[in-house]
Amino acid sequence: MLLKYLGKFQYLSIAALMLIANPIKADWFALNMTRGITDISNEVFELHMLIFWICVAIGVVVFAVMFYSMYAHTKKKNPVAATFHENTKVEIAWTIIPFLILIAMAIPASKTLVKIYDDEAGDVNIQVTGYQWKWQYNYLEDDISFFANLSTDADEIYNLVPKGENYLQEVDEMVLIPVGKKIRFLITANDVIHSWWMPDFAIKQDAIPGFVNTAWTKVDVPGIYRGKCTELCGKNHGFMPIVVKAVEQDEYDQWVSEKKNVAMKLAELTTKEWTTQELVDRGEDVYALNCVACHQTNGQGISGIFPALAGSDIVLNNKEKNIEILMEGVQGAAMNSFSYLSEVELAAVITYTRQEWGNAENGDGEIVIPKDIVDYKQPKI
Repeated sequence: MLLKYLGKFQYLSIAALMLIANPIKADWFALNMTRGITDISNEVFELHMLIFWICVAIGVVVFAVMFYSMYAHTKKKNPVAATFHENTKVEIAWTIIPFLILIAMAIPASKTLVKIYDDEAGDVNIQVTGYQWKWQYNYLEDDISFFANLSTDADEIYNLVPKGENYLQEVDEMVLIPVGKKIRFLITANDVIHSWWMPDFAIKQDAIPGFVNTAWTKVDVPGIYRGKCTELCGKNHGFMPIVVKAVEQDEYDQWVSEKKNVAMKLAELTTKEWTTQELVDRGEDVYALNCVACHQTNGQGISGIFPALAGSDIVLNNKEKNIEILMEGVQGAAMNSFSYLSEVELAAVITYTRQEWGNAENGDGEIVIPKDIVDYKQPKI
């Protein structure tokens, strides 16, 4: 019998040694919470570790008492069961001790939470709006606005080429923030609930339509930091990453100046004389970023869910209704408003759909110019 148990112990020992020596074993430390790069994120990490070790100590004490009781009070050692029913001192002890432990944990946790939920305005205030499936960023002081879309190559997604280092964590435009300044994020959503998660900043806030949550950070180390949406917001939930780049103040000021110049040039485009081909070329890019997931590259849509644009009577013959749908959306349907796009982008994408897939030959052939969108936005008297 002894040899039998020794044999089992030998096999278990060998298995344990193989696991320890395995060169591809998991990095167990990577399973822990991200420490982050800000003072708050480090404070959150230290709080997490404090609570963790308190729980470990409680577990050790509880299991030690339990195993001792199992060993010391077996039927063989105590053939006659004890007859006591209560012990006032023990009951007082197991009430007061956990209470004191909870108080000891609550004090540092409350201090950290007060810092996390500091709602005062920052040096830079950015409104973050979640869309299916992209993020919009509005810099409130500088009147800068842009969308950040996933930029990972589709061939990587469909396993046609090897996946890159930052697979599904790349965007076409990063959020820039200056180092050493308080950055406040005002987080909301346009359609469904999203969640803006930046682990290096210890920020995870739900983006809820009609409601604004706030978060803040202060980054002292320049670099690129990545996060993602952590709320199941639809079929492309995994394709709306967050990328924030912290830069020195000079570089940030230069970026702000460049963005303002681009916005001024874009505003000037509303008065430009556009040709049909110029609008179609620009509209094709807008369509690929915003429309293709639902209406497909051939304009046929998805049967029973998203209507076809190819051959659509509205797209063919009703320019005014075409504009209205993109500006207002369709109530009770999956079509959301795209009024957040610029006048040029809206005009271009509508013109693209009216010229593609044989629509130009079968419809009225009218194009939409940016001034049409500007006129639509004017108050109706």
